[in-house]
Amino acid sequence: MITAVIDTNVLASGFVRPEPAPGQLLLAWRERLYTLVVSEHILAELARTFEAPYFQTRFSEAQRINNVALIRDEAIFTSITVNIAGVATHPEDDLVLATAVSANADYLVTGDTQLQKLRTYQGVSIVSPRQFLETLG
Repeated sequence: MITAVIDTNVLASGFVRPEPAPGQLLLAWRERLYTLVVSEHILAELARTFEAPYFQTRFSEAQRINNVALIRDEAIFTSITVNIAGVATHPEDDLVLATAVSANADYLVTGDTQLQKLRTYQGVSIVSPRQFLETLG
């Protein structure tokens, strides 16, 4: 089965509407078309993201908590065992990349165009949400 780390911005967007690519990725995961892998960093960043005003106007507090709990309970958890620094333009993106490498994931799915420019890193293919959907068929 394909394993993928989904960047926090894509995960959070996926909960808003099912039609765009991020929402379709969450549906594909729920249909078990790939295995979603997360780290404590991604879960914490997702919880922080849901506290932003944009998400507070779209979800109740209970919904935001339940969204994070769904990912925590049903995704595969990995510890970050690889130190990556200075590869991405932001330190938090290095941690997402480190999650993918630590998990030996097949894909890192991100909306970050700077990360996408890498195309691959230590065996992990770095793709946009649309590209990953195409891969899943």
